[in-house]
Amino acid sequence: MTILHPVIAVLALALLAAPAFAQVTVLDSAQDQAAPSDQPSAGATTPATPCGGRPISIARMSWPSAALLAEIHARILTAEFGCEVRIVQSDLAAAASSMGSTGQPQVAPEMWINRIADLWNGAMEGQQVRSAAPTYVETRFEGWFMPSALAGSFTATPKAADLALALPELAAEGPIQFISCPMDWACSILNRNLIAAHGLDTLVEVIEPANRLEMDRLIAEAVNRRQPFLFYYWQPNAILDQLDFVAIDMGEYVEAAAQCLGDRVCNDPQPSAFPDDSVVIALAERVFTDAPRVAGYFQRASLPLAEMDALLADLNEAGASVESVADQFVAERSDLWGGWVGETP
Repeated sequence: MTILHPVIAVLALALLAAPAFAQVTVLDSAQDQAAPSDQPSAGATTPATPCGGRPISIARMSWPSAALLAEIHARILTAEFGCEVRIVQSDLAAAASSMGSTGQPQVAPEMWINRIADLWNGAMEGQQVRSAAPTYVETRFEGWFMPSALAGSFTATPKAADLALALPELAAEGPIQFISCPMDWACSILNRNLIAAHGLDTLVEVIEPANRLEMDRLIAEAVNRRQPFLFYYWQPNAILDQLDFVAIDMGEYVEAAAQCLGDRVCNDPQPSAFPDDSVVIALAERVFTDAPRVAGYFQRASLPLAEMDALLADLNEAGASVESVADQFVAERSDLWGGWVGETP
C-alpha cells in the first residue's frame, strides 16, 4: 500500500543519521493578529478583503499528507473567507527558495524545515517568510509500536525501558520479531543500536525488509498471525490508523546518546527517544501584513497526527482521491476546522 510518498519517507528517515543537528531558525510563537475592526482608527489601513485583495497561492507538495492539507486549506479559505485560492505544485526546496525570494507561494502547509535548513534560514533572514504554527500538534514523528493485544499485557503504556523484563514472559517460545526498516535507511542503524541500548539483543529477531512495500507486508502478516511483535514506523501514516497499534514510550530524547545511536559503530549505545522534527505551516510575510485574519487562521490550524493518519487511510480506499478526501473532511469535520477559522466548535 502507498501511504507516504517514498521520496519523503527516505528523506525523513535518512536525516536521522544525524538527528537534531540541523540548525533551523523558527520565530517564537507568532501572535494571532486580530481582524481589523469595523471602525478603524484614523490613519489605519484595512485590507479590502480578509484575503488582502489578491489571490492566495498554496503549495501542494507531491506526498499525500501535504497534498491533502493544501486542498483542505484551499477549500476552507474559499468558503469561509471568500478568498481566491490558487494551488501550486511544488516541493520542499523549490517552495522555500521561491518563498524566500519572491514571497510566492504564500502558503506551504507542510514544510519539513530540518530537511532544507539552509534554504529556510536564508528565507527567514530575508524576512520574506515565517512559521505560522506547527503543521501537527505533535512534534515527534517516529518510534516503536506494538499491537494493542500485546500492549494489554502491560499495566500502563508500554515503555522501551521495560521491554527487557517483559518480553521473556510475553514470548516464552523465543525471540519475537522486530520489524525494522530497509538496511539502506538510516533508521535501521538507529533501531539496531536502540535494541542494544535497551538490552534486547537476545530477545528480538531483527527483520530488515528490502523495501517499503515489504515492510508493510511483513507488518500485516504479523498482525494476521496474532503473534507478538514490535516494529518501527513513522507518522503521518495510514497503517497506524488502519491497524490496532500502541506507541511504545521511548523515554526522553538525549542528544549525546542520539549522536552515537546514529553511527554504524556505536561502542556504548544508550537509550534515547527519536528526535522531534520541525514541520511548520510556512507563510509569506505579506500574509501577516495584508491578510491578518488569514494569518490568524493558519496560526490555529495545527492538526493532530491521528487525524492525518485517518485521512490517509481514507485516501487508500478504492476510488478515493486527494480532492474527494479533502471535500469529505471539510464537509464532516467542522468540529475540528471551525476552531481554525475562529468559531467555537
